Amino acid sequence: MTETASSKSAGPTWIVIRNIGLLLSGDLERPILDADTVVAVDGRITSVGREKDVDTGSATTIIDARGTALSPGLIDSHVHPVAGDWTPRQNQLGWIDSYLHGGITTMISAGEVHTPGRPKDVVGLKAMAIFAQRTFSAFRPGGVRIHAGAPVIEHGMVEEDFKELAAATIHTGGPSIPGSSLIDKDIVLAADADVIGHINGGHTALPDDQIVSLCESSSRALEIVHNGNERAGLLTLRTAKELKQLDRVILGTDSPAGSGVQPLGILRMIAMLSSLGDLPAEIVICFATGNSAKIRKLDCGLIATGRPATFVMLDKAQHSAGKTMLDSIQRGDLPGIGMVIIDGVVSTQRSRNTPPATMVPEVVTR
Repeated sequence: MTETASSKSAGPTWIVIRNIGLLLSGDLERPILDADTVVAVDGRITSVGREKDVDTGSATTIIDARGTALSPGLIDSHVHPVAGDWTPRQNQLGWIDSYLHGGITTMISAGEVHTPGRPKDVVGLKAMAIFAQRTFSAFRPGGVRIHAGAPVIEHGMVEEDFKELAAATIHTGGPSIPGSSLIDKDIVLAADADVIGHINGGHTALPDDQIVSLCESSSRALEIVHNGNERAGLLTLRTAKELKQLDRVILGTDSPAGSGVQPLGILRMIAMLSSLGDLPAEIVICFATGNSAKIRKLDCGLIATGRPATFVMLDKAQHSAGKTMLDSIQRGDLPGIGMVIIDGVVSTQRSRNTPPATMVPEVVTR
């Protein structure tokens, strides 16, 4: 396992990815781009277009996509890291590296709540949040970037405390673990946090009328999570669609959790919401890329000049009934991952966790 993607290469890098069969932008306004080549220098995209129209002459690495799809790296908007690549929730090592094999290149902590002996006094909880932010900013398993340090709100906190710390995402639904409490729509609306965390519960969802009310009465992001109520997640999606506000929808796993560690959780959410929510797969992929990036104010999640060269390359799984990768997702199948690139450096090739992709990219020159 490597701590950082950038440690694999010294000096300037010029990467060219050509022969892309489908280029997914991550942007709801234009989810598919008319392009077959991406060029990146020193970890940033410099050109997106047709190979004949872009400068590929000084490449240090050339990747033949072999007709596969290229998407922005996936963002898991709701995780609970603790220390390094270990989680006490299931006492498992290497879980973040495993999520990399599910296409996850960025994680957003919703609080390091599973830390053994987690302090609940104000000084202690602030210290823990700062510690998490500092350590994960310097530690990137497989290159995955973890935005950690979300403070766990406790009684006794005052406005001055929040001036020192970024406001935490607020959760909804019934208790997820012993010692947690119900948070209903009235609390959420009064708090008016930027993100309505796991609006479909984690695991227990609010009543339908409260979920609809949150969608209609708030303008904040609607986070649908893997470790929530699937029916409530689909209700949230349908309501956002009816409101013509799909730009508010983002995806998370809410893991590690009592139900386990889910390396393919975001891909499973994409397949479920596309197939059962009757939405094109390229739109749902935006929920886990550009939507999350815009709402979280990240510079990743979109394929555009100047953005990080962080990608996941996919194809339909072998023997899927789908005619194309997008069609296979809309039928409920998971795609296969052939390569993940972070900051312009190949972090992993064929995924050890997804179904095997029909075609996989190939590094032809380095």
